[in-house]
Amino acid sequence: MSFVLPDGLPPGRFLSSGPAHAWVSDDVPEAVDDLWPRLLSEQKARGLVPLLCRPYALGKPLGLDQVAAVRLEEVLAADFAEYRRTRLPFWTDTTPAPVPDGIDPWPHDPGPPFERWPGLAPQMPCVPGDPQPEEAAASLLSGLIERGQSGLDEYRLVLVPARRSSDALASIGWSAEAPLPLLCALLRSWEDRFGARVVAVSGSELHVSVARPPVEAEHVNLLALEHVLSTANNIVDDPPTPFPEYATDLKGRTSWSFWWD
Repeated sequence: MSFVLPDGLPPGRFLSSGPAHAWVSDDVPEAVDDLWPRLLSEQKARGLVPLLCRPYALGKPLGLDQVAAVRLEEVLAADFAEYRRTRLPFWTDTTPAPVPDGIDPWPHDPGPPFERWPGLAPQMPCVPGDPQPEEAAASLLSGLIERGQSGLDEYRLVLVPARRSSDALASIGWSAEAPLPLLCALLRSWEDRFGARVVAVSGSELHVSVARPPVEAEHVNLLALEHVLSTANNIVDDPPTPFPEYATDLKGRTSWSFWWD
């Protein structure tokens, strides 16, 4: 199955997996950071979401009805209750965990400052002068290239027929260990509240741009808990990071990265 492509693309091919389909470039496009802003600007008109993706990360498509069926507040409330039940003994015990000789003890993690699910972080308003979501996504892509993101030469440009980047992630059936219906529901909500966009995915990593990140301590604590409940392994667990430290680092941050084992 094919669809109308924009002009100026590098060589590539159409792929189909079940009901979903996508176009994938043959190689890493040269000057992809120049092409990217144009693709983002045309996204709404063409209905094509651009992603940087490693081909082996494409899996079995997830139906958008499964994403829509996630009652986000209810699921996160139940997940936090279970998470707190299992972690509370560690949060309340300040005894340093044993570590090998020559290794500094892990810092104590007091955990989130909530006894029960506090609700989602509030939506951040659009303020004149703030970057648009498309600008934030282009900026993150440029940053990944400038930093020489590990394995970037294995990524390909992927165009996915979808209304939003979170739906594109479901449509390509991203084959990670993440709970995909919950993650896509979270990403939909982050798009609405913070102008977030999925920019790059590999077999286990997810890179998200953010146009309107929260800056108030109360709000970043709520957001940090949402990140924790995404189940990503790099959130407070690897490396061990106290929850307050992770939350503070989220203040005003315009890119979020997640990975799963």
